[in-house]
Parts: sequence; C-alpha cells; structure tokens
Amino acid sequence: MQSQCDLNAFTVVHRDDALLAVHKPAALLVHRSPIDRHETRFALQMARDCVGQRVHAVHRLDKATSGLLLFALDADSARHVSHQFEQRAVEKRYRALVRGWPPAAGCIDKPLRYKADAPTDVRASGGAPQQARTHFRCLATATLDQPLGRFPQQRYALLELRPETGRKHQIRRHLNHIGHPIIGDVNHGDRHHNHLFHNWRGYHRLYLAAVGLRVTHPQSQQPLDLRAPLQADFQSTLAALGVPVPLDAPPD
Repeated sequence: MQSQCDLNAFTVVHRDDALLAVHKPAALLVHRSPIDRHETRFALQMARDCVGQRVHAVHRLDKATSGLLLFALDADSARHVSHQFEQRAVEKRYRALVRGWPPAAGCIDKPLRYKADAPTDVRASGGAPQQARTHFRCLATATLDQPLGRFPQQRYALLELRPETGRKHQIRRHLNHIGHPIIGDVNHGDRHHNHLFHNWRGYHRLYLAAVGLRVTHPQSQQPLDLRAPLQADFQSTLAALGVPVPLDAPPD
C-alpha cells in the first residue's frame, strides 16, 4: 500500500538569515536513501531550490511523516541547531490519529532497540535497548460507523505527542506498544484499520505529523517557536470523523 506524495503541500513555514523551516508532505524523503533508489524528489533538494542556495539538514522526518522540517542556511547555524537536537534541547510536538481511546494523558517509557530499514542500512539492527520516552495527551475522540470484525463501530483518538528522545520510529513503536497504533502505519500498525481507512477515504497515508518545534535561534539566542498546520488530507479525515480540535493549537 503506497502513499501518494502531494508536492503542493511542500511550503515554506519560516525563513530568516540562518534558518529555513518547511512543511514536508507525507511520502517525501528528506534526502537520497538506498531504501528508495527510484525516488527523484527530496525535501533537501526542494528546500535548496526554494531559497536558491545550499541548505543543511539539522534533523530528519520519516518519509511517511508529514510536517515541520528545519534546515540551516550556513554551517555555523547547522552546528548550533544540530547540537540542540543531540542534547534534547529542542521541544518537538506531533499529532497522531490512533486506534482506540487512550487515557487522557500519560508517558510511555519503554527502551527501544535500533531497527535497520534494510540490509543496506549502515547500522545493523539490535544492540542494547536505548532509553526512550514519549509524552502524550488526548485531544479528541471519535467513533466511526464502519463495521470491522465483530464491532459495528470503531473508536479513534487524536493525540498530541512530545518525544523526549529521538529513537528510530519512536512514536510509532511506542503507540503500538500501548495498544493504540497510528492509522496508516504499515510497519507498526493494524492492517485491518489501515485498509478500512484506505477504503473509506480513498487514499492511504500515515496519520502522524510534526506540528511544532521550539529551538534557540543560532544568531539571536532567543526561543523560536515554529508551527505548521496539518496537511490537507489529514485535516479532511479529521473533519470526516467530526473531530473539533483546533489544528494549530499552541503548546501548553
């Protein structure tokens, strides 16, 4: 089940002398990867074309995840911001549509082992589990009048997530661990609900989006609060579910 990449969803969210923040659409790679050798468009390339100069990636998003992606416009700024990510000094916020109704709030504290994407991955799977913590808050719940298995209705929830650590597929694996996998997650989700949404909505995507980043600006040394709205297809699915949550709600 492949997701369609809406390149029109690639937009500039913020630009100054040091930083460029963009909204990356779902199904767009950040940069070239041996996992998807057939791909010809990349967020790094598109960001460079937007500003007409070299850009430096300071973090990454999974191909399937949409939302905020930050680039630096010079090497010094790149080092400054990359160090913040390494030191967990960047506050990251995500939204996810999940199966079931989780508690109102909580923290998932489960160490995770590294998982390679493919045999070509430089780093092998395994090793000792690494600390991984994800805070979540339930923003809204919904029911869908679609039969699946022995249930005539299905339950879903929109969550806000704040990962303390940045392990590979951390949010996806953590939510699956607590029994509330993200809709559209092929690797860690529920294929029955994924197919239900594909048939109901007419398209497939991972319902996970990076909606907020708070960093210290490398030049002014002042906090920079970046936000991005959910991609249009994510918004339309929430509307179809009747989820009345502000899409650009500020952090607490």
